[in-house]
Amino acid sequence: MDTQKSERTAHVTENANRLLDRVIEILALKNDADLARALGVPPPVISKLRHHRLPVGPTMLIRIHEETGLPIREIKSLLTLE
Repeated sequence: MDTQKSERTAHVTENANRLLDRVIEILALKNDADLARALGVPPPVISKLRHHRLPVGPTMLIRIHEETGLPIREIKSLLTLE
C-alpha cells in the first residue's frame, strides 16, 4: 500500500512540476524565483508545490490563468494523472 501511495505522489509531483515548468516557459522566466515573483507568491510556495507539500489550489490556478492566459481547463489538464 505504501508503494502505491509513493507512486501516486510521484505522479502528482511530476504533474505539478510539469505545470510549473510550462508556466516558466510561457512567461519566458529563468527560474522558480522569477516564477514566484510573477505569480505574487513567496518562493517557498513554489518549492512546496514542486515537492508535493502543498496542493495546487484554486487560488494558484487563478493566478496562473491570469498571468499566462491559459484556460483553467488546460491548466487542470497539466495536473491530471496520466
